[in-house]
Amino acid sequence: MAIETGSKVTGKVTGITKFGAFVELPEGKTGLVHISEVSHSYVKEVSDHLTVGDEVTVKIVKVGDDGKIALSIRQTQDAPPKPTRESAPRRPQPKKRPESPASFEDKMNKFLRDSEERLSTLRTQTDGKRKRGGGGSRGNDR
Repeated sequence: MAIETGSKVTGKVTGITKFGAFVELPEGKTGLVHISEVSHSYVKEVSDHLTVGDEVTVKIVKVGDDGKIALSIRQTQDAPPKPTRESAPRRPQPKKRPESPASFEDKMNKFLRDSEERLSTLRTQTDGKRKRGGGGSRGNDR
């Protein structure tokens, strides 16, 4: 059987790295199953899902011009069912405050008031630092 993109073949895991697993294919060729293509679930360690010597069914994702073969185990398996709205955990909804319709002028006035308060606070803090950090000797007073 020729190695063609899209075909499914059985191979044997020959090596495991932190980024994937090498699988020996028919005709003595070797391909790589990237860690993202090992399972539908999150894979932290490839060795948690595969061991050297395992027989696996893989899908040939890509055969590069340089001869590298990209494989996927995940694409040979059915995807797990997606959680429905009823089974998904519910997040508490933030309470909405009743808003009275405000005119543009009201919003601008509120913005200006808030802005002036912030500037006043900032000026007070800055002036206080200037007054405290002014004079004084910086050495030994002996």
